[in-house]
Amino acid sequence: MTRFRTATMVLAAAAMSALAAAPAQAAPGDVTTTCASTATPSGYVDVSWGYSASCGTQNFNPNIKQIKQLTGLPIGTVVQACGSTYYPAGWVQTSSYYSSSCVAWPNSGFNNNAWTLKRVS
Repeated sequence: MTRFRTATMVLAAAAMSALAAAPAQAAPGDVTTTCASTATPSGYVDVSWGYSASCGTQNFNPNIKQIKQLTGLPIGTVVQACGSTYYPAGWVQTSSYYSSSCVAWPNSGFNNNAWTLKRVS
């Protein structure tokens, strides 16, 4: 039983470190999942929020996010992003709307929480 518990703890720690790590050398447009406690890196936007026990909370509040690499995408590219982070320079907001996948805080209502972004420079 002790070996099983130790192996489980090792696997859980490995999963948490993989989720918490910043993406290394992501290609333009790549989407990565990370724990919500990790700051969204420059050049990325949040594209979805969710829950995972691997990020260490006991409730079902959003604690993971998917982030998308925008750096390097061609001019004219359009993406959907959550309003939980600022978008990078060279991108403009063309619309805002409500998205259930962008609910980053419990009981946040149905206010606009997502953007359509377009790369202009």
